[in-house]
Amino acid sequence: MENLLEKMIQDEKSEELARLDAINIVDQLFAELLDREKDILSRRFGLKGDKGETLEKIGKLHKLTRERVRQIEAASIKKIKKLENLESYIATLKSTVQNLLSEHGGLIRRDYLLDILTVMALEINNEANVADPNYEKNRQTYRNHFNFLISKLMGDDLELVEEGDQFNPSFKMKNEPVDHLKELADDLLKKVETLKKTFTTEELLDLLKKLDAYNKHAVKLTFKDSADITPIFKSQLFPDKAELINNNKILYSLMQAVKNLEQNKYGEWGLADWEEVKPKTVNDKIYLILKHEGKPLHFTDIAKKINEMKFDKKVANAATVHNELILDDRYILVGRGTYGLKEWDK
Repeated sequence: MENLLEKMIQDEKSEELARLDAINIVDQLFAELLDREKDILSRRFGLKGDKGETLEKIGKLHKLTRERVRQIEAASIKKIKKLENLESYIATLKSTVQNLLSEHGGLIRRDYLLDILTVMALEINNEANVADPNYEKNRQTYRNHFNFLISKLMGDDLELVEEGDQFNPSFKMKNEPVDHLKELADDLLKKVETLKKTFTTEELLDLLKKLDAYNKHAVKLTFKDSADITPIFKSQLFPDKAELINNNKILYSLMQAVKNLEQNKYGEWGLADWEEVKPKTVNDKIYLILKHEGKPLHFTDIAKKINEMKFDKKVANAATVHNELILDDRYILVGRGTYGLKEWDK
């Protein structure tokens, strides 16, 4: 039997896929609200593509107290929940989210789910071209609309697993246990911490499949009639190979959800506080650049590559890079202004 999710994605003109337009859904629901109620919800949840605004900021615009804005927000959402046609508007989104949760093992990181839905919506409206100057604004707008619909109107079916010791904020179906995923997450973090090295996605997937917790819960970690949603994962929002993600949806989703496990700019996984995962200093960035280039570079080229990688918003100065190379014995001078890693000589 053809998977509904797969059918929607493969058939770009399907009616079901068209009903997944979060902006259109919200517009129809908001038609029942007063102008002030619409504006307050739009500002609070960033429905114009901006960041959500604070109660205080919105209060000043409407000459209301923070508490009054909060009351209007709550009353407006309550009004939407009472609409007779609410279920018909969100039915496709609800079934899509439920399908995605099943495909990903019952738990999916909130940001990851929103990215998947956003790519689907961009495809519907032919707005998936990243070269389009409006792409980022459109992407954020769709993302915020999906977040509003899921977090505020689907609470009877979904449960938000708040950020805790094991997971980043993630969604799961209500009353569906995820203890086996917690056990696997614990095992994975302990193993990565013990090995003290970064992993490619393929290496980390292999590591997961060798863990005791994986073998113990293998039946729950496989999905027999898994949908082929490779086209979604081909988006630049997802840094790994589309086929790799699609063929390992449950484990890849778990990797995304596990707290303190992150990817660096080169797609390698490790603990979030490791220098090779989140380089904080210029020196950390120099090391990463040289390690991945695999050959000596002139200090000006190193500075240029640091800025191209955009590890953060800080701009690397060539003179600063040169000073770090001179002072740190991890680097050796191999030519005029050109440096390599001392570990390469071992």
